[in-house]
Amino acid sequence: MISRLERINIIEWFRRLFGGNPPRIQAAALPWRRKHGTVEVMLITSRNTGRWILPKGWPEGREALDQTAMREALEEAGVEGAISGEIGRYIYGKEMSSGFRSRCEVAVFPLEVKREVKRWPEKTQRARRWFVPEEAALLVVEPDLSRLIGAFEGNPRKITA
Repeated sequence: MISRLERINIIEWFRRLFGGNPPRIQAAALPWRRKHGTVEVMLITSRNTGRWILPKGWPEGREALDQTAMREALEEAGVEGAISGEIGRYIYGKEMSSGFRSRCEVAVFPLEVKREVKRWPEKTQRARRWFVPEEAALLVVEPDLSRLIGAFEGNPRKITA
């Protein structure tokens, strides 16, 4: 059985062989905390559809992906904390303002939440909510993201991509 990462590499090899465009790269934070001994993860709603998603976005300038994830977590979810190394990636189709869909590959970084702020830039545009990982995994649409969240146990080094 091949791993998810090997599968992505094979798909990417075929895409390059036949001349497809590479996916655009985004970074996402997986905000998490322990509450009464239970791991919880935070999801936010998207601005356009109201679907449950992770805070994510495009790198700015030469910004590292983990820094992008931290910035997006504050801007979109109003949380700050300690970021860990990438735990995996997922691919989705982003509908652009032009109406075209762009393939995006999202690197996911766990962010142990140390502080939830009362005011943040996108507070009026999104809802945020804590879930146990198994419930959050059922709420997101992307299958690979669902697997990442469902396997998350609050130990960023334990999960496999």
